[in-house]
Amino acid sequence: MRILISNDDGIFAKGIRTLANAIASCDHEVVVVAPDRERSATGHGLTLHQPIRADIIEGIFHEKVTAWSCSGTPSDCVKLALSAILKDNPPDFVLSGINQGSNLGTDILYSGTVSAAMEGTMEGITSIAFSLASFTIKEFQPAANYALKLIQQLIENPLPEATLLNVNIPPVSEPEIKGVKITRQGIRRYTENFQQRFDPRGKSYYWLAGEVVEEIEQPEHIYLPPDLPTDVQANKDNYITITPLQYNLTDVVTVQRLEQKLDLSINYFSLARSKGFSP
Repeated sequence: MRILISNDDGIFAKGIRTLANAIASCDHEVVVVAPDRERSATGHGLTLHQPIRADIIEGIFHEKVTAWSCSGTPSDCVKLALSAILKDNPPDFVLSGINQGSNLGTDILYSGTVSAAMEGTMEGITSIAFSLASFTIKEFQPAANYALKLIQQLIENPLPEATLLNVNIPPVSEPEIKGVKITRQGIRRYTENFQQRFDPRGKSYYWLAGEVVEEIEQPEHIYLPPDLPTDVQANKDNYITITPLQYNLTDVVTVQRLEQKLDLSINYFSLARSKGFSP
């Protein structure tokens, strides 16, 4: 299997090195294309107004890993890999991570880790984002071990369509992990706190230092089983969580409500003229 790996913590992060080396040691062909520095919380940002540079990096990965350092965002990295570096040899999987810190609930809207994996899904490739749910614990091997198991399961039982799986591993030892749960996306909000500071020349600037607020009481989803746990809660209970995601953000429920509540036959231009406005 040919596997492309990226991240948002940067090519020198321990998480991506642990993941790539573990997969390469199982005789998979591994190509790493990752940012040259940390690019966390960049979402689906793209580099459009300056060149993207990529250089081969040697000496930090398993000898069977081909690694590229990219000046762009996580999304840039995967796009560059799929459209240029691996143009004639597309990967079987796109992996992102292992991220330092969780990507649970609404975190995924900002996550460079999830966005990198989503780029693979948009190209029809099954993709997985892996995150270790701690900003301080750096023991990535349990997450890498589970990544190997999950990939093997998907090789033996491939999904019918390209899918993005968002996987969060609790920051505990392998014996303490209670199991694996399929989950729905929960809600994870932050109390925003912008700290005003001053540079050496006396000019003010602001530093975002929000505190997480986890809302365990989640609203029920009309299309999902009522007993399906959220990723926030299950991960807190020391389960590995797998949340299938899609890039189609259409709110189907509201589509139906709008069709019922709005008069869609009104001609806007006729209405504007009746009010004295010219289109």
